[in-house]
Amino acid sequence: MQTPESLSPSTARTAPVRRPRASARSPLSPQDWLRTAADVLVDKSVEGVRVDVLAKMLNVTRGSFYWHFVDRDDLLQRLLQSWKAAQTERVIAAHNRQGVTPQEVVHDLAGLSFRGESAQRGGAIELAVRAWARRDEAARKVVDEVDAMRLRYIEQTFQRMGFEPEPAQQRAFVLYSYIQAESIFRAQGSEDDKAARRAFVERLLTDRTLPY
Repeated sequence: MQTPESLSPSTARTAPVRRPRASARSPLSPQDWLRTAADVLVDKSVEGVRVDVLAKMLNVTRGSFYWHFVDRDDLLQRLLQSWKAAQTERVIAAHNRQGVTPQEVVHDLAGLSFRGESAQRGGAIELAVRAWARRDEAARKVVDEVDAMRLRYIEQTFQRMGFEPEPAQQRAFVLYSYIQAESIFRAQGSEDDKAARRAFVERLLTDRTLPY
């Protein structure tokens, strides 16, 4: 065994910290791990989201995980941020990019729960995240941030229609509650029933002639 004194200056300077060889680097991206973690979150809750479980599902070694994440806590935090981005920030950004009218925003938001498999997956992940937030303060903080961001955006949409701040805030809460309810109760009613509910809510909240 070499002592520090027996190392040459050049050897002492260049002794590297060990890490996997470049050829062993995982071909998977962080998004692959996050998608699989979301699947496990839905199926088994956050307690089931473990590095060994994900590695087995992805058919890679545990070491591959550490190319992308510091540890399990890092994965969980990034999973929450990924959900926040996909389910809130990108929706708002898409509306802003497309330059849609406030009425079109309300119509689009009211239909979020009816977008086939993508809506079902998004709804399932949201329910799993909210269940996680009931037991974990970090998750609760992110969920509260998302709820506040969504409500603020919907409130601003109604204000753009000409509603005063208080009625806009009330309408935002009703529309947001409706969106959540349709996601939870997706098995209730036929497609015609769902379309009728959606049309009723939109009319109820956007009709300026109603006395409220």
